[in-house]
Amino acid sequence: MKKSMKITLGVLAVILVIAFLVWSMLSARVTMNPAGTVGNTAGNLYNEGMFCEYDGTVYFVNAYPDGGIFTMSPDESNITRLNSMQARNILAGGQYLYYFHTGTLASNTGFSQLPGTKSFNRCKLNGSEDTALSRELISTGQLVDNYLYLMTASGTKNTFLKLKIDSSEKVELADYVINPACVVNGMIYYSGNKDHYLHQLNTATDADRILWEGAVWNPVVIGDYVYYMNISDNYKLYRYSLSQNTDQKLTDDRVDCFNVGSGYIYYQKNDAVTPQLKVMSMDGSSSWVLAEGNYTHINMTSQYTYFQAFGDDHTMYHSRLGSNSYEIFTAAKEAISQK
Repeated sequence: MKKSMKITLGVLAVILVIAFLVWSMLSARVTMNPAGTVGNTAGNLYNEGMFCEYDGTVYFVNAYPDGGIFTMSPDESNITRLNSMQARNILAGGQYLYYFHTGTLASNTGFSQLPGTKSFNRCKLNGSEDTALSRELISTGQLVDNYLYLMTASGTKNTFLKLKIDSSEKVELADYVINPACVVNGMIYYSGNKDHYLHQLNTATDADRILWEGAVWNPVVIGDYVYYMNISDNYKLYRYSLSQNTDQKLTDDRVDCFNVGSGYIYYQKNDAVTPQLKVMSMDGSSSWVLAEGNYTHINMTSQYTYFQAFGDDHTMYHSRLGSNSYEIFTAAKEAISQK
């Protein structure tokens, strides 16, 4: 009987060890994304990717001192600290959040990552299981299905690569600058490194082709139109029809940066005398001035537009979409004190 008991206990021990190993493997496994996943809008990523709306939640960089990444509802209620990483280029898809950690950490918390360490990270949507996927300097990145498309820089060397979200695959695609911000139906639309033509990269095959020989900067594809800054016409905003092969000037203003969506275009007018943050409809009509002065980092969610004054890296302003007024996003500053 004693021998039988020992055998039984031994079998149970083996079963428990196997169960633990299986549990460990399953818990460490990265869940793949739903087909058609895109990490953030092109307009947000061209503006540092400070806000990202996904599945009814807004993830954003709280740029006030001692901030980090926070979450909130699209109407700005329920603001909650996710972590204390200073970041940009936020992406979301499936069960995970991705971001570039710029190397600084809020001083009022006890997070373990050392200041000065730059990394491109993945974490659960609730902020747990934070993992560094790359220690390279990431200038911009986008999530397409189960791959991260990253533009990295090391000294004078540029490398455009794709990295599977579980780090199991890493492929270098180009040794020149490709901005992967604009993605529609698995296609990356970008301005050519030397020709500035509109290029299209098929993420299923990694095949690249010239789509249109325009003078394109920061393309945003929405429906049939490509919204872009026209390099040949002093960086004025245009839109090009993919089906009709026609081009339309939307403003005579020289533009520093812009974002587009939900029926509106927000852009910074470049003018030495009267710089202005302006708004217009997506066809170029009904233009108005939202704010006097120089502004940057224009990010949009389904309900608000967010922006910062040029030279002020902390204060965030917000304006309801379509509104002619704006104010300081004070709720973000007040949320810093949350533990």
